[in-house]
Amino acid sequence: MKLLEGKTAVVTGAARGIGKSIALKLAGEGADVAFTDLVYNEHMQNLEKELTAFGVKAKGYASDASKLLDTMTVVDQIVKDFGRIDFLVNNAGITKDTLLMRMSEDQWDAVINVNLKSVFNFTKAVQKTMLNQRSGSIINMSSVVGVSGNAGQSNYSASKAGIIGFTKSVAKEMGSRNIRCNAVAPGFILTEMTDTLPEEVKAGWIEKIPLKRGGTTEDVANVVLFLASDLSSYVSGQVINVCGAMNT
Repeated sequence: MKLLEGKTAVVTGAARGIGKSIALKLAGEGADVAFTDLVYNEHMQNLEKELTAFGVKAKGYASDASKLLDTMTVVDQIVKDFGRIDFLVNNAGITKDTLLMRMSEDQWDAVINVNLKSVFNFTKAVQKTMLNQRSGSIINMSSVVGVSGNAGQSNYSASKAGIIGFTKSVAKEMGSRNIRCNAVAPGFILTEMTDTLPEEVKAGWIEKIPLKRGGTTEDVANVVLFLASDLSSYVSGQVINVCGAMNT
């Protein structure tokens, strides 16, 4: 039997990168997968095909995760389409990196709204369903910079640090109804976004990592699978770094 057979997962920001790997990992273990991104496009269509190839139900939804009403509407539709929600993976996120002296209010607000407010929005939206089921696992994507900070990323670091505080509070608030909440804090992960970095920049990052390599999206997805499954049934309110010991 697969680890997640008969369960339904919601993954936000899943059209590509880490979110896509998470969706594929959960489907590979038998979960039906509803996933969202800002625009329904060819990336979402292709992911639907990849997910259904595992023999599970899968559907993509266009949703602005930074807007509560939009989020409530799409979650209601997911419940109608799938019947239940067992796992929520809050993965939607953006960066607008610059030094604080150059950072505009719009750059600050955009990152906080997409990265942090979206976690509030989706968690609030799925709460009723999970409370009625008396079960659920919520997994929030933070970052090692939410723990340690990083120059030029005050907005991003603040959003990811906020996710950690939110995660711990939700774990305490909803634990009595058998709902777990944890955070994953990736380090330097090789994605389409990091592919655009100059080789010397990537080499500089990797030099700081004791394992001497960048992480893969599957490295992150494996930890999400653990936190979604019953293998972590007594794990809640925790932050798991996926960083090759960079932040230790």
